[in-house]
Amino acid sequence: MVSRRTLLISAVASASFARPAMAAPVKGVLYRNPHCACCGAYARYLERNGFNVTLKSTYDLTKVNALFGVPEALAGCHTMFLENRYVVSGLVPVAAIRKLLKEHPDIRGISLPGMPPGAPGMKGTKRGPFVIMAIAKDGTSHVFATE
Repeated sequence: MVSRRTLLISAVASASFARPAMAAPVKGVLYRNPHCACCGAYARYLERNGFNVTLKSTYDLTKVNALFGVPEALAGCHTMFLENRYVVSGLVPVAAIRKLLKEHPDIRGISLPGMPPGAPGMKGTKRGPFVIMAIAKDGTSHVFATE
């Protein structure tokens, strides 16, 4: 006869194996001007959505963008180096970042240029679709996603 204790142990062991594995958080280093409030709000938005963000303050974001190959026309208010592979410039929504990480395109990164109202980390109301641009390795760009 099987004891109640044996059944309980078996049930607990089965349940623990049945749970889906938790994905490791996506890691990023976000370079920002220390006086920019939206950059901190954006980092918190990413963290609420499963990212592990390290903030690095700099007064020379132009130099950071040049280092990561972000053309001036595509520069946002901050630049993040993601998973030691891609650059994400500006207030890019999480869905576009997840698409980037899922599809693994052969590009340098993605950008939502400027500081559009209603973007993650920005106050205001969204006034239309966000056009997220792909930054090709040769510095050219094309539309990556529209949200």
